[in-house]
Amino acid sequence: MDRRRFLHFIGVTGTAMTVFSGGIAAAPLPLHTRRIPKSGEAIPIIGMGSWITMNVGNNAALRADRLKVVQAFFDQGGRMIDSSPMYGSSEEVIGWCMAHVTDPTPLFATTKVWTPTQWIGVRQMEDSFRLWGVDRFDLMQVHNLLDWEAHLETLLEWKAAGRVRHIGITTSHGRRHDELMEIMASQPIDFVQFTYNLLDRDAEQRLLPLAAERDIAVIINRPFQRGGLFDHTDGHPLPGWAAEFDATTWAQFFLKFVVSHPAVTCAIPATSRVDHLLENMDAGRGRLPHGEMRQRMIRHIESL
Repeated sequence: MDRRRFLHFIGVTGTAMTVFSGGIAAAPLPLHTRRIPKSGEAIPIIGMGSWITMNVGNNAALRADRLKVVQAFFDQGGRMIDSSPMYGSSEEVIGWCMAHVTDPTPLFATTKVWTPTQWIGVRQMEDSFRLWGVDRFDLMQVHNLLDWEAHLETLLEWKAAGRVRHIGITTSHGRRHDELMEIMASQPIDFVQFTYNLLDRDAEQRLLPLAAERDIAVIINRPFQRGGLFDHTDGHPLPGWAAEFDATTWAQFFLKFVVSHPAVTCAIPATSRVDHLLENMDAGRGRLPHGEMRQRMIRHIESL
């Protein structure tokens, strides 16, 4: 293999090659990171969600499977795990996994408060500390804007006291964007979380520009449109030009589109399978699409 072909191979596979006695070992490229505007801390652009996937209760076999996923996440350099009391036993299962995982990269612990009234929210968040087994959350969010004024009062107090490092507001389903924008424009929040993907790009018009203007970090949920993007592309081959930004699977194609937007800080795909986790993490490595390539991706998906 000549030098030109060798360098092309590295670019296409997204893999750095290390020569050692007896052969060539493949070492993954580092994950891209983005800085949280309000604190300056850098976090990997691929995190992990936990809706449905971590809700396995006390089933020992399923917990063991989820531990393998969490272990692989940390082995790949992942940091942000996002959850919510809304997700059944997910917080408890994450806490159990954290007690059993080996050599984790520093966890960026992220969860939510999801209940009416301030005092019940305090009790719910205290439960989250216990379930996760952490003394401080890196990010606590008000889930789907539920009673956000009351909970934001608590979160501001807890942030000042050092109990939480960052605070935020979430929405999903592409709903309540007007109200979310009012909060973004008027409240001292560090993060927002909302839906954005190749089939649901409403956030491009107002939410993402406002987040950039207000120095608010952005977490993207539903980057696969709850599997809808896979249904949309079922039976269609990945275009050959995806290699130009190091995408080798449709999952990487979808994720690289999301995280290549300059206002996006992190995407949080959820999975219960190690092979899918590894595929997702590789979307955070290598080249990312920009400019005209992003438009080409949109046109291609819309043509299917």
